[in-house]
Amino acid sequence: MDELDQSFAEGGEEVLDLAMERYGQPLLRYCMGILCQEQDAQDVVQATFWKAYQRRSRFQKGTSLSAWLYRIAYTTSIDLLRRRRVQSLFFPPPERPETEPMDETLREALLALTPRERALVLGRVLEEKSYEQLAEIFQAPPATLRKRYERAKHKLAKLLTEAQTEKP
Repeated sequence: MDELDQSFAEGGEEVLDLAMERYGQPLLRYCMGILCQEQDAQDVVQATFWKAYQRRSRFQKGTSLSAWLYRIAYTTSIDLLRRRRVQSLFFPPPERPETEPMDETLREALLALTPRERALVLGRVLEEKSYEQLAEIFQAPPATLRKRYERAKHKLAKLLTEAQTEKP
């Protein structure tokens, strides 16, 4: 455990600033992969740090601040997706400008995965998290996550291969 992990629970805004500096970009990439929309990902990361700061007294010394932040980001992302799904039943989704920095084929393939599958694949691939670290985030055994990852990776590869064969 490093100094930031040890001091976060009692720290003030300066410790939050350090956490944002260290984990802001990785969390943004992670949330971008789950949500597939940059603005939503930015909102979720901001909410993640706000929630972490508000709940910092609950952070247990000796645990990984990174895993705790990723867990908050994951649940906040899933909550946003659930709210959007419920809202879409009653209201049409708002038009979003197409300024997303993601390849459309990849975006469609990622959206075909469940949010949990996306989070697992991105945590493993983009963030290079070990299965033990992912176990802290997803609160599941590493062996279970290893199998889920393999299935999700296979599903994503199949979707991308199908998309490539459909292109002219």
